[in-house]
Amino acid sequence: MITARDLKLPALMLAGALSLAAPQAFAADEETAPKGAAVTVFKAAKSCFGNNVEVSGTIIAREETQVRPERMGLKVAEVLIDAGDTVTAGQTLARLTLPEGGTVLVQAPVAGLVSASTAAVGAMASGKGEALFSIIARSEFDLVGLVPTRDIAKLQINQNARIKVIGAGEVDGRVRRLSTTVEPNSQLAQVFIAVTTNRRLLVNSSGRAQIKTGQSCGISVPLTAILYGNAGTVVQVVKRQRVETRRVETGLMSQGQVEIREGIVEGDIVVARAGALLREGDPVRPVMVASDAK
Repeated sequence: MITARDLKLPALMLAGALSLAAPQAFAADEETAPKGAAVTVFKAAKSCFGNNVEVSGTIIAREETQVRPERMGLKVAEVLIDAGDTVTAGQTLARLTLPEGGTVLVQAPVAGLVSASTAAVGAMASGKGEALFSIIARSEFDLVGLVPTRDIAKLQINQNARIKVIGAGEVDGRVRRLSTTVEPNSQLAQVFIAVTTNRRLLVNSSGRAQIKTGQSCGISVPLTAILYGNAGTVVQVVKRQRVETRRVETGLMSQGQVEIREGIVEGDIVVARAGALLREGDPVRPVMVASDAK
């Protein structure tokens, strides 16, 4: 007769066998799991990069008018305007006296900024001598600079620009004129950028313009994730807890980020700080960080 005790015995033997096998399986999993260095990684994501052309140059007056009296033998009796003043068209700048008596008024032919003045009470003034006043017409300035021929093709009239002018901060501008020739030795072309501001600028001060000519959207990685070597440009990714090396094609760069046009896709796990110590197939322990913390 089969008793209840006889039925329990095989079940107990099976449970004992399973309990012995479990630690062995766990140990085998531990042996096959990669045990490598901890590396900081992030998920590759898409981003857009501005395609900018940079122009470094000098601030110049777009149009400067020289003011002189129309006749000879005059003497400056009164100066009403100094350099740095803004004047309107027809405004009196100085009063001159004639040798035979009488007064002649010197007036501004255009509105603008008085950039220089040689007028001094008692000094002689002549229609052929040194100008009494120089006026920057309508207070208009240009940034004139040079760009490589590869960039001049990207520029168009009226493109917006952001200009940093020494002593005046950032001001707006737009492309006003492009050169039709290049300097044969340097292969640089000239570009004129109209400065749009009410601030007072100094002629011959230095400036740098950023002109946005378009944008390109692709995968974005930090510069630290890229390695340059004999194998070309590569990025290290982590797949199944091991390092894989991918050759990539880079594009635009902005604020420490590089556009990847080919080689990795959105969602790939990328090593944030690639290095020569990590080789193809190395086991690693990835530590994920947010995209804005890499």
